[in-house]
Amino acid sequence: MTMNIAKWMQLALGALALLAAGWPAQAQEKFPSHPVTMVVPFPPGGVADQTGRPLAAAMEKVLKQPVIASNKSGAGGAVGMAAVANAKPDGYTILMALSSISIIPEADKLFDRKPAYQMNQLAPVALITSDPTVLVVPAEAPWKTVADFVADAKKRPGEISFSSSGLYGTLHMATEMFAHAAGIKLRHVPFAGAGPAMTALLGGHVNALASGPGVVIPHIKAGKLRALAGWGDKRIPVLPDLPTFKELGYKDVEFYIWSGVLVPAATPAEVQKTLRAAVKQAVASAEFKDAMTKLQTPVAYLDAPEFKKFWDKDAAMLAAAVKRVGRI
Repeated sequence: MTMNIAKWMQLALGALALLAAGWPAQAQEKFPSHPVTMVVPFPPGGVADQTGRPLAAAMEKVLKQPVIASNKSGAGGAVGMAAVANAKPDGYTILMALSSISIIPEADKLFDRKPAYQMNQLAPVALITSDPTVLVVPAEAPWKTVADFVADAKKRPGEISFSSSGLYGTLHMATEMFAHAAGIKLRHVPFAGAGPAMTALLGGHVNALASGPGVVIPHIKAGKLRALAGWGDKRIPVLPDLPTFKELGYKDVEFYIWSGVLVPAATPAEVQKTLRAAVKQAVASAEFKDAMTKLQTPVAYLDAPEFKKFWDKDAAMLAAAVKRVGRI
């Protein structure tokens, strides 16, 4: 009798062990079983926020769980990016990144600082948008062309100011690439994100700003801002009369503010697959397309493999630009 009880207990313990071994797989299959947080590493009002919020809302409908866009700004986006890079790799913390994600580690190297994160800590899910930056000034400013702007800057080194989303952020780096190519010195006034940087320009606190088209076009149409040039390799369809720096003879002045979804690199493949499918459906939704149309920002969706190639190429170009511009 004692032997039968002992045998029964052994079998019961074995069954419990098998069930326990199966729990992680079952939990993973249920992803997502609770809300997902989309970290937006900049304040409201910029490209990351304007893209991230409608994308989160559209993903929520696909995943059947809340997707919460959470602004976590600081250090030109490094605070939020590092938070996701070091987050638990379970798919419940995702990042709405901008192209500055490739710049910050290179800037840290330049200053011999410990990097806030490494790019290999993050894995691509999907590219969402990709727009060339636009140089804008107040409509009442005296500069009608880039030539006017450069000529004045050369007469008054360090006096013409520009705002940005933070040191070595997208808006800062784009402007420094132009200034370096033009041989001019501008005064940098960094802010915590593109929203505050735009507010500073509209408020007359700075003289210029490099920004994504979607953010500046409403103000251009309202007669508050004047666009001088774009950083793309071709003209922007919604601003057909705006020349590119390339057309104007400036070399190595090409910059794009792209937005994309990333996750911690160790996130399980099946979870990444679920997120990829959710983003693909979300960007194809009428709701998301309408939001991007209102911003006059075209969707430039790429799935993870294509996005990885795009990111690698862009990161190499930006690393070279950081080295070329140097410490600023």
